[in-house]
Amino acid sequence: MIPMVDLKRQYRLLKPEIDAALQGVLESAHFILGPEGASLEAEVAAYHGVPFAIGVASGTDALLLALKACGIGKGDEVITTPFTFIATAEAIAYLQAKPIFADISPATFNIAVERIEEKITSRTKAIIPVHLFGHPAEMDALLHCAEKYRLKIVEDCAQAFGASYLGRKVGTMGECGCFSFYPSKNLNAYGDGGMVITSDPALAERLRMLRNHGSRKSYEHEFIGYNSRLDELQAAILRVKIRRINEFNRSRRRHADAYRSLLHGKDLILPVELPGSEHVYHQFTIRSRQRDIIMQALREKGIASAVYYPIPLHLQKPFLRKRAARDLPVSEACAAEVLSLPMFPELEDEEISAISDVINNAC
Repeated sequence: MIPMVDLKRQYRLLKPEIDAALQGVLESAHFILGPEGASLEAEVAAYHGVPFAIGVASGTDALLLALKACGIGKGDEVITTPFTFIATAEAIAYLQAKPIFADISPATFNIAVERIEEKITSRTKAIIPVHLFGHPAEMDALLHCAEKYRLKIVEDCAQAFGASYLGRKVGTMGECGCFSFYPSKNLNAYGDGGMVITSDPALAERLRMLRNHGSRKSYEHEFIGYNSRLDELQAAILRVKIRRINEFNRSRRRHADAYRSLLHGKDLILPVELPGSEHVYHQFTIRSRQRDIIMQALREKGIASAVYYPIPLHLQKPFLRKRAARDLPVSEACAAEVLSLPMFPELEDEEISAISDVINNAC
């Protein structure tokens, strides 16, 4: 059996360090907003070359609090991609704002910058680009568009910790960068967790208050906030792993190169890496009109695969509107053809070879 992600392999690799880190937190009996969280925030900020990082309870909360801190509210419109996990659009809807979906590039699955401008109205206040599967969005063009129309950019980096665009880490180019530490992510905790990074001191202060019931000081509340704090146990685990994140991402990139060298089945479209972008391969996602045949062939050999995402957000019930058929044709075409293959740092060369053989034969 070859799984999509094998968390046990990584735990075995890091077991002495992780066990010691957890033991330290348990013995300290300090579980919320303590020294581990503060140290992790400093380490994440330093890694990205920004002054501020604010730990929160999940990647979804990172997006929600970032949008709230940027002033997004009822009646506002936020342009984003329909080809992503629902949390991206949920965060907009939580604030009674409206997600406006722009189609994607078939090469990277990221939002197509040329499709954004036609969606802008007087109510548009922000753009959320998603660095999907670990490939950076085209941030220069997005920043130019945002500057032209005076829009905020909140980067969804949930799948792209460590990815870079023209030498800049994702998350550092908009007003805020939002990360998820869900167990399957490149930098992963053993539960939910998230973080927002920013270079704006006012945003950082507001984010700290938003995550902690609108409070700067105990039992003094300046506005209605949230209970969204990254706990000390998760922070301690993440501090062990962030020391290895570049190594883990290099392994993912090597695995992607191996897949590319071995996959040659008919009708396969392999992931690309655009010039100036450093992909970190949260997923290795192929396209094929024979997707179902490939999935069945892999399943018969005990090999996992997954479809991210089978239904674009504009066709999901919460966001479904009356519209012309194939309003976002690239997103709909990709949803019908994408297939993600096993991808994690500890994946072995022999496993990649076996996966590739099955796919080539199926095609």
